[in-house]
Amino acid sequence: MKRPRVRRPNFRIADSAQQTVGGFLLAGPFVVTEEVWGLAQGMHPIQAILTAGVVAAIGYAALYRADTGRDPDTEQAVAGIPIRFLSLMTVSFGSVLVLALLFDAPDTFLINQGMTGREVWVTTAKAVTIGAVFSVVGAATADSVF
Repeated sequence: MKRPRVRRPNFRIADSAQQTVGGFLLAGPFVVTEEVWGLAQGMHPIQAILTAGVVAAIGYAALYRADTGRDPDTEQAVAGIPIRFLSLMTVSFGSVLVLALLFDAPDTFLINQGMTGREVWVTTAKAVTIGAVFSVVGAATADSVF
């Protein structure tokens, strides 16, 4: 007879580590894809903000709607926002940014094509939001499965 899986009510560092593994796993391929950086160049800043909202919606739905064993109202929170969700957002955007900088993607896809200054950072931020769409899926899945 299989024992039912019991979730720990408190968010732990191990949960964040699981999210990190999933987030990095799915972020990698999108950080080094020229098409992502081309899309980012053409995006309006409002589109990047809306994309970040989509990332948050996907993350929240994956953590608290798809997994009915979790209740955001009973989890540890900061300013009313569950720590698990804050960690998920940090991992989702952070993993893409870290990989982009480690792989020197802004230099490869932007600076080498003549882009300079503030525009490089704005385009990098837009590329991070694109990659975070995929990273959040991996991070939330890893958090829910393990």
